[in-house]
Amino acid sequence: MNPATGQTSHPDRVWSVAEHLDDVLSKIEPLDPIELQLPDAQGCVLVEDITVPVALPPFDNSSMDGYAVRVADVAGAAEGAPVTLTVIGDVAAGSGELPEVGPGQAARIMTGAPVPPGADAVVPVEWTDGGTGEGPAATMRAHSAAPQDAGGEVLVHRPVAAGAHIRARGSDVGAGEPALAAGTVLGPSQIGLLAAIGRGTVRVRPRARVVVMSTGSELVQPGEALGPGQIYDSNSFQLTAAARAAGAIAYRVGAVADDAETLRSTLEDQLIRADILVTSGGVSVGAYDVVKETLAGLSGEEGQVEFRKLAMQPGKPQGFGLIGPDRIPLLALPGNPVSSYVSFELFVRPAIRALMGLPEIHRPTTPARCTDAIASSPKGKRQFLRGSYDPDAGTVTPVGGAGSHLIKAMAHANALIVVPEDVTEVAEGGAVDVVLLG
Repeated sequence: MNPATGQTSHPDRVWSVAEHLDDVLSKIEPLDPIELQLPDAQGCVLVEDITVPVALPPFDNSSMDGYAVRVADVAGAAEGAPVTLTVIGDVAAGSGELPEVGPGQAARIMTGAPVPPGADAVVPVEWTDGGTGEGPAATMRAHSAAPQDAGGEVLVHRPVAAGAHIRARGSDVGAGEPALAAGTVLGPSQIGLLAAIGRGTVRVRPRARVVVMSTGSELVQPGEALGPGQIYDSNSFQLTAAARAAGAIAYRVGAVADDAETLRSTLEDQLIRADILVTSGGVSVGAYDVVKETLAGLSGEEGQVEFRKLAMQPGKPQGFGLIGPDRIPLLALPGNPVSSYVSFELFVRPAIRALMGLPEIHRPTTPARCTDAIASSPKGKRQFLRGSYDPDAGTVTPVGGAGSHLIKAMAHANALIVVPEDVTEVAEGGAVDVVLLG
């Protein structure tokens, strides 16, 4: 049953990769915006334009540890003939009441501290004796150890230009200027800017919540002992990690036994915390393919899921639909580890990023020369082979074989080599497109 039209597709129809992806994305609506605290908004997309309420920085402040001075007072300073100024106090970062610097005076000032009235430049401490009466200072003495340095005299050995070592008010951005535009993805620097202009919360599209589950009675949790005919559940770990790498909040349910009622109740329990559901396994034509058995029979309020054959290798069997009263997207992936991961990259990752309103939903694709020949690719199917891409050389080398169970090869690949439907072999050095995974 097609979730869009309510019509049943012909069971023998073979979908192209593009047709299946287009159908998935056509059912995805970006999540509704919410207001989030800044730490929770990282990776999210802004849905509002942000303007600066106050100038940044909000006041003239020192960019150096040194002395706030009047330029005219130190114009004649030289290494052999320093100028002596009277120190009238300290100005630390966060200081409120500021001393006024008059003729022949200086205020000891710290980095980030407001420039006191009367001063029009800052002399770095290294250009002075630091109030010690000795040669040029390398640093200021701590106030607790030498409180006398907040008074007394300082020798200035070099002149300074007007405005030197002062960060002027609004030199970063002025009040009322744009800070960030709607559609911006919030990374660390953007979060820092929002904090700097006083925004504690921001309106964004939230990160998608992805629930991942594997199916199969043969699956065992890693760390436990294997029994006869059992294997470790790798798919739920791999796909949960992939969902997080795509920017989502991912919940791993783990392996569900090959029992239709167990799967149905597990899915119902997970709907409350899912923006998208991902299953692996049980979608082919076997007698124990429980995902297909359970979901193909949904109707009405339960939703609709359609199972399809795609002209691709690996990943021929796929399922997609909307389930539950809120019509949560569900993508049912094949169970072989490579098939499952390739399917995630091609279909689930774009769906997650579309939910989040991210501007780039697809992995980048680039041309490359294939260092090894690809002797055989099935005609009429788009093949995705694991590859090691070298960006400096512009080459890609196949990693492992075409088998959909070869998970070690997947772990050593950073790209997928795309062999189109009408290509059955690629010569050594031949041109291919690669999907970059890193």
